[in-house]
Amino acid sequence: MKKLFFILVLSFVSLASFSQKLINIDGSSTVYPITEAVAEEFQKIEKNVKVTVGISGTGGGFKKFCIGETDISDASRPIKQSEIEVCQKNGIEYIELPVAFDGLAVVVNKKNNWVKYLTVEDLKKIWCPESEGKVKNWKDVNEKYPSKPLSLYGPGADSGTFDYFTEAICGKGGASRTDYTPSEDDNVLVIGVANTEGGLGYFGVAYYEENKDKIKVVPIHNGKEPVLPTLENVKNGTYKPLSRPLFIYVNKNSAKKEEVKKFVEYYLSNASIFSKEVGYIPLPDEVYKLAKERFKKQITGTLFGGKAEIGMTLQELLKIEK
Repeated sequence: MKKLFFILVLSFVSLASFSQKLINIDGSSTVYPITEAVAEEFQKIEKNVKVTVGISGTGGGFKKFCIGETDISDASRPIKQSEIEVCQKNGIEYIELPVAFDGLAVVVNKKNNWVKYLTVEDLKKIWCPESEGKVKNWKDVNEKYPSKPLSLYGPGADSGTFDYFTEAICGKGGASRTDYTPSEDDNVLVIGVANTEGGLGYFGVAYYEENKDKIKVVPIHNGKEPVLPTLENVKNGTYKPLSRPLFIYVNKNSAKKEEVKKFVEYYLSNASIFSKEVGYIPLPDEVYKLAKERFKKQITGTLFGGKAEIGMTLQELLKIEK
């Protein structure tokens, strides 16, 4: 009798596991906190759905997405032309949906008392390819700075943050010196800068907000005065050129599944709340309304022509979405 009971229990567990539906998501480490927060709450409502959220970077996420390995791809930049072509080759149609707005924070070690702000030209001098092997000391950046080793930490080449930053600062996506410590995990970058007196790095502002007790943010001077990447400055468009929209891309075939449809609808209905909770800028209600309509009508393709829009404001995003 005990044996029969045990078999019945095992059969029930196996059946429950088998009936559980899976939504597979991967991509941007920047978008990850929003998607993970949405996934956690969604799974409380839809208990028979399991949502997995990975971090391969925007580029790494699109590699999986465009061969049909994932249902949804998190992205901190619009899909590139090369990625569009891979998706087309594999018959993957996608729905592009903006979910939040973000700024990139440039950060230094807490003990750094010499940098009051950095200009875009300073960032070029620090990060662009021609600086490799030449700009190795803070004094190389500005002769007024002390002679201390400059240790750089930044996203890897598969990161949308890397693509966006290099295009905004160096004029071409992917144009960067290579003698720095790369990671797709922003927490690794935070730890690197926090543990190195001469450290400097960059990543999404939400990760700075989460770790501001460990590192220091640097104002960026690109006009009248130095500007901090506060939520208000990102929102009003004064923090340029390091502000950008964030996206999710949904496989059109996956969107036909009831669980994916429900998840995306839940995401768009609550993106404003969750993006604010994790330190990003919610989009205007009108943009979310347009995104919902876009998903409902299953409108595929990108509005951005396969390239990033540098320093875009919320108002400019709204014009594109219209």
